[in-house]
Amino acid sequence: MLSSLKSDNVVLIIRRIADTVHSKASFLSQLDAEVGDGDHGINLDRGFTEVGNRLPRYQDKDIGTILEETGTILISSVGGASGPLFGTLFRRAGKAVNGTSSISLNDIVTMFEAAETGVITLGGAKVGDKTMLDVLDPAAKAAKKALDAEELDLVKAFESIVSAAEAGLESTKSLVASKGRAMYLGERSHGKYDVGAFSLFIILKSVLETLRGIEGDQIHTDKRELENS
Repeated sequence: MLSSLKSDNVVLIIRRIADTVHSKASFLSQLDAEVGDGDHGINLDRGFTEVGNRLPRYQDKDIGTILEETGTILISSVGGASGPLFGTLFRRAGKAVNGTSSISLNDIVTMFEAAETGVITLGGAKVGDKTMLDVLDPAAKAAKKALDAEELDLVKAFESIVSAAEAGLESTKSLVASKGRAMYLGERSHGKYDVGAFSLFIILKSVLETLRGIEGDQIHTDKRELENS
């Protein structure tokens, strides 16, 4: 069972996020082209590529610093509104665990709540406005629900988080945008995904997949140590 994450785990998670965003960049830009400028995937990929390039400088730092630096890089290297929003998400999550070298689900809940507050403060959106908040809010609530249920396994907790995030993503198709560039489309935004919400869902799903890999490696190591004892 994977009950906590250390700094090197978080570095791996961010690196895998960068790889995932890169692989989905074209798709995200195509999605954005339906409601916006069509450059969302390119911009987000540029930001996470820069994050990946600079990660070695921070891999020995505490988790809060790693996340804050990730957010800072995104703010400075991603164009449009996406940079400040995704950058704020990571920066606020990092500030919530400043100086911490190991995090559990309790910390992750705190990170989600801080990130959501930051995104709301910056963008002024609310749930139902067809933004990334429609994924972030249900994900944060699912994390809190898992904590309240005394779930210790981070993989199981993130399975619930990703499931809730996916439901939130699907809900954006039935909404009419009232924030961001898509709001200028009015009713024409109905029936289309919000690209920021889709990007956040992809990120959360990448985290889950990486956690499964970390847990698998941990189980393999534990078995090998038991066999050699």
